[in-house]
Amino acid sequence: MSTTTIVPLRRSSNSLNEYHTNAVAFDGIVGSTSTSQMEEIVTQTDDCYANHNGDGGRSKASFMTWRMCNPVQVARVHWIPCLLAVGVLFFTGVEEYMLQMIPASSEPFDIGFVATRSLYRLLASSPDLNTVLAALNTVFVGMQTTYILWTWLVEGRPRATISACFMFTCRGILGYSTQLPLPQDFLGSGVDFPVGNVSFFLFYSGHVAGSTIASLDMRRMKRLRLALLFDILNVLQSIRLLGTRGQYTIDLAVGVGAGVLFDSLAGKYEEMMSKRRNVGNGFSLISSR
Repeated sequence: MSTTTIVPLRRSSNSLNEYHTNAVAFDGIVGSTSTSQMEEIVTQTDDCYANHNGDGGRSKASFMTWRMCNPVQVARVHWIPCLLAVGVLFFTGVEEYMLQMIPASSEPFDIGFVATRSLYRLLASSPDLNTVLAALNTVFVGMQTTYILWTWLVEGRPRATISACFMFTCRGILGYSTQLPLPQDFLGSGVDFPVGNVSFFLFYSGHVAGSTIASLDMRRMKRLRLALLFDILNVLQSIRLLGTRGQYTIDLAVGVGAGVLFDSLAGKYEEMMSKRRNVGNGFSLISSR
């Protein structure tokens, strides 16, 4: 008894094995397939494309091919986009038409500040504890920096370093373009990074973005326990930043997104430069290992 494996169809202007239909060709057929079986497959393919093509070979709009069962199937298989679509409708209706804006004379509302009021009161009443937590957070920033540089200088993998350069450059441009004041109840510390109670940009959080970049690289290299440790420390530093009123919630959320975005951009840059590396013999940031 022979088995037949049919390679999926692909769109092509050229036919293979002398069988084609509506610009759809077979990439290949493995095993023993009779001519009648082949013709049956071609006929089924023709019927399928006939449902999508009207008279004259014009393609119908996608929604015109939907059936009653399609919405149920979409909701079952693609429930995450459906949930996001519900979120779009909900927040559009609530935020755009029902939510009252914060008056200009009032302090900005931040749900992270509300959630960390107890921590804020604790740190405000205990400056020594605030200093210790700030010092630990600075150590964590040093860990991020050390790992990111290590991946390039020692392991010969510059992606995380390029990501950090992208991220901090963009952060500097955005931070200078829109300079936001610190919250009035900000709890500063001389040992917090940047050390010395110097000024810094609020949007977006470089602490969080740098940690995200490092964590993504660790996952890429299967250093899952180390990545988990960095994720936990990232959450703890986010809570501390909210508790000291050093960052708004939006700064932290965008910091995570920035880390993911610039890691992806660095990957594309690395891929592009790898293709060019074979053209010349000049110095390359990317290791030949």
